[in-house]
Amino acid sequence: MKRQRGTGRGRGTAAAYGRAAGALATALCAGLALPGGAWAAAGGDGAYAFDGAAQQVTGAVSNLDAARLKAGQTYRSTIKKDGKLYYRVDLDTKQNAYVSVVAVPRKGGKATYGDGIKVSMQDGSNSQCGYQTVSFSGAFTQPIAAYAHRTIEPESTSCTQAGAYYVLVERDSKDGSDGGDWDLEIRYLTEPGLSKAPGPTALPSNWASGTPQPPTGGPQRRDGGAGFTDATSLTQGEWRTDLAPGRTVYYRVPVDWGQQLFASAELGSSPAGDAYVSNALVLSLENPARGHVDQDSMTYSGDPATMALDPERPVAYENRFASNDSTSAMRFAGWYYLSATLSPELAKDYGDKPLPLTLRVNITGQAKPAPPYAGPAGVFSVTADDRDAAASGQSAGEAERSGTLKIVGAAGIGAGSVLLLGLGAWWLLARRAG
Repeated sequence: MKRQRGTGRGRGTAAAYGRAAGALATALCAGLALPGGAWAAAGGDGAYAFDGAAQQVTGAVSNLDAARLKAGQTYRSTIKKDGKLYYRVDLDTKQNAYVSVVAVPRKGGKATYGDGIKVSMQDGSNSQCGYQTVSFSGAFTQPIAAYAHRTIEPESTSCTQAGAYYVLVERDSKDGSDGGDWDLEIRYLTEPGLSKAPGPTALPSNWASGTPQPPTGGPQRRDGGAGFTDATSLTQGEWRTDLAPGRTVYYRVPVDWGQQLFASAELGSSPAGDAYVSNALVLSLENPARGHVDQDSMTYSGDPATMALDPERPVAYENRFASNDSTSAMRFAGWYYLSATLSPELAKDYGDKPLPLTLRVNITGQAKPAPPYAGPAGVFSVTADDRDAAASGQSAGEAERSGTLKIVGAAGIGAGSVLLLGLGAWWLLARRAG
């Protein structure tokens, strides 16, 4: 009888153990079996690396048929030559909204002056809220980014009502340009409103517009990612990579409130020739919402060549009220993106082997307090983890995985504690049964 009672208790305890073990397995699997698409794979063949977690969405030719986008989500879509597509976002009366579009033409496509995209946002009464137009720098296509936004401005009644807003993506391709479809990567973000007035909205008249001395310490190797989602993190310094003709690489730099970002590039010499190539290297800067800030290009003739992006104002909330597009884009803290594209035209005279490229990044100014947001700033902030990622060179995907593993580790510790408690209870019951 004792044996039977002991066996019965043993079965009940074994069941409890099984439940505890199952809980641990479930917790670990839930953490480790995350959607693989949440982490983008680098385009090893030079192709753009799309966000693997992006959802497919079809643009509409009429605004009333537009698919609704969700805040915080990334989407993939397609646009034809001279296409015009609508997407919809539903906004409240407090948050600013940003819809970015990365246009990705097929690799090696031809471009004519003025080819590019325009992204705009309109309210239900067809009032224009905010738009950007971005064009290719040379006679070749490369991924380009632009955004539309709804910015709530003091004492303005335009684009302030709650309701449906429509995002229009327009592609402009002249005769002789690439006629194939372009892929689109679309991301919709919201920025919280302020809990109180931000203070002065006018820009200060004095700011440091001179380029600082290049960073010291010598170049360090750091290869770029193949898209925004897997951009390699950088901090201040001199960064070395090799770039093949026709390829684009992406980096990201954390820039806090009150800080300034300076970026320059140097293309190393080549023994293969001395042919003159215009727009040989294109350097572009985008803000944390993937809005375009600045873009420039340089010529190349086989000798070392350098270029620098124009100095921008320190990151400040009041920048958004500026009439200058590049100043307006320096409106919040967060990850700023640098991309470098080497012209495919170089392959004709210099071969298809990579050329040495050095990026020099300066970040000046002390970080200032954030504006009085009424909610979490999200991507519009710089955290200690961001600075660590920049120092170590983590890509955006690696940083996301690192943060996820921390959560998984905490979940595993918690589940393991439950399991140990269950085993302890089982042991005590077994002793009593004996």
